[in-house]
Amino acid sequence: MTGKTWAYEDFVEGASLDLGTKLVSAAEIIEFAQEFDAQPMHLDEAAGKASILGGLSASGWHTCAMFMRMLCDAFLLDSTSQGAPGVDQVRWKKPVLAGDILRGNTTVLAKRLSRSKPHLGLVTLRSELFNQRGEGVFELENTVMFLTRGASA
Repeated sequence: MTGKTWAYEDFVEGASLDLGTKLVSAAEIIEFAQEFDAQPMHLDEAAGKASILGGLSASGWHTCAMFMRMLCDAFLLDSTSQGAPGVDQVRWKKPVLAGDILRGNTTVLAKRLSRSKPHLGLVTLRSELFNQRGEGVFELENTVMFLTRGASA
């Protein structure tokens, strides 16, 4: 696959990749919740403040979606990614509130070539999001499949 910056060979165990930042707005929290997770704490500031979350908060699934956008923009769309066979772990560690600024990073934990498809590599990643106070709000571990530099899809 030509023309992509990131192929299997470019991932180095222990390397950390910056995912940039994302401002979380009240409007987007409500819009996502109206369509996908219409619980009161995701739809209304007063209900959010009355909950254990302490304010209008993004759904955990919205947090996953924001993370995925950050990952795509940082490197995934410019890679030979062939998708992922699943997610090993996802944790929502603290509420993501309206006005939070998320910062993300992904660390390469391990990598190996597929035994049955040597043109395909498996890269295990651990990704984290932090709020503007440096508090971890989200973490995810999974394996992503990337073609090797000379392979074609």
